[in-house]
Amino acid sequence: MNRKTLSFLAAAFALTLTTTPFVAQAQPTFPKRQPGKEFAQKSPWQKLGLTDEQKAKMQEIRRNARAEMEKVLTAEQKEQLKAAMQERRNQRSQGEGRMEGKGRGKKNNPFASLNLTEAQKTRMREIKESSQQQMEAVLTPAQQEQLKQMQENWKSRRQR
Repeated sequence: MNRKTLSFLAAAFALTLTTTPFVAQAQPTFPKRQPGKEFAQKSPWQKLGLTDEQKAKMQEIRRNARAEMEKVLTAEQKEQLKAAMQERRNQRSQGEGRMEGKGRGKKNNPFASLNLTEAQKTRMREIKESSQQQMEAVLTPAQQEQLKQMQENWKSRRQR
């Protein structure tokens, strides 16, 4: 090799060594996902600016609805649900979960694998609708209107 080629290679190598740290710093870094945090930040209830009293009532309504739903399930279904929920928690703690299935398909729905009877499905639907109505009743008229707007936005996004 002649001198020009050798000096050119040395300069290219030196340039590579000096610019690599800058390129590495310029790469965007994404914060590590914390399980449950993304849901809490995107929850419509969070966006409504609930008072502490409203939050407490919402939690009570959720607890009651969950207890009612558990009464509908058989002992075997409760065990299956518990295992499915634990699996979801494990996936989320490893950074998997929400983004993979995008939506509420059978893969993301822990109730899908329970083989619910039609009567159980109907009762679950009734409990869910009742709890939603109770939660909406806790809201002020302005918050109800804001929730309605958010729901319309979600529907329009799904139709695209």
